[in-house]
Amino acid sequence: MNARRSDGARVPDARAEWIGLIAGNGRFPLLFAENARRLGYRVSAVALNGEADPALERAVDRIHWVALGQLGKLIKAFKHDGVRQAVMVGGVRKTHLFSDVKPDLRSLALLRRVTVPKDDALLRAIAAELEDEGIRIRESTFGLEGLLVEDGTLTRRGPTRKERRDIEFGWEMAGAVGRLDIGQCVVVKDRVVVAVEAVEGSDEAIRRGGKLARGGAVVVKRFKPQQDRRFDLPAVGPGTIQAMIESGAAVLAIEAGKAVFLDRDEAVAAADEADIAIVGVTT
Repeated sequence: MNARRSDGARVPDARAEWIGLIAGNGRFPLLFAENARRLGYRVSAVALNGEADPALERAVDRIHWVALGQLGKLIKAFKHDGVRQAVMVGGVRKTHLFSDVKPDLRSLALLRRVTVPKDDALLRAIAAELEDEGIRIRESTFGLEGLLVEDGTLTRRGPTRKERRDIEFGWEMAGAVGRLDIGQCVVVKDRVVVAVEAVEGSDEAIRRGGKLARGGAVVVKRFKPQQDRRFDLPAVGPGTIQAMIESGAAVLAIEAGKAVFLDRDEAVAAADEADIAIVGVTT
């Protein structure tokens, strides 16, 4: 039986099963690691240099730091720790792909096999490499289903009729952008697209679009139509709301059941104070 810490969480013993964590940036890897240990798993993290939070070292049982592109080192670390299942959690700033990638021989061989090196294709190829080595890639919400956004209004105020029209328009535009594997987020006002997420990430797209709209913008973030649920789920949190406050955006619409809401209480409280509406949308 596992021991318990003073906060009631179970401490994995030496016989507990390992779960692997491929950790990018943001709070999501920390939340996953803490929850996995509460569930009794030992966590082996492969953390990406320049992306993962150093605080992750205190939340896992073992950590291996790797550069972007060191696929062989990642696989070796998991096999050394006896990892049979793993998740990919957290983002990678796409601007780092232009300067910080250090591909090893295994990554170079994988890249030669990927005919179109877009996000989804690359992630599926990486997952296939790991599964060929006996490491199953699980959905990134494994054990964290309570983080998924639910349908309906999540704040004190809901969208106005005009804002709902912008949500409907933005929803279609975000779907089109997602099918092209460009990004997950668009910013609209009066049924005009004012910003599309690309390599800069959602928060910077929100800041840019909100300022161009000069107040009252609607932010729509949704799951790409062809996306694999194992990686890169849409995620929002306090940082998203802060970007909206800074740029005067008014509404955040996110896909219910397929988007992750991090530090929800803090984010909703900030949105309520700023009179921002947050709504979960189903297809």
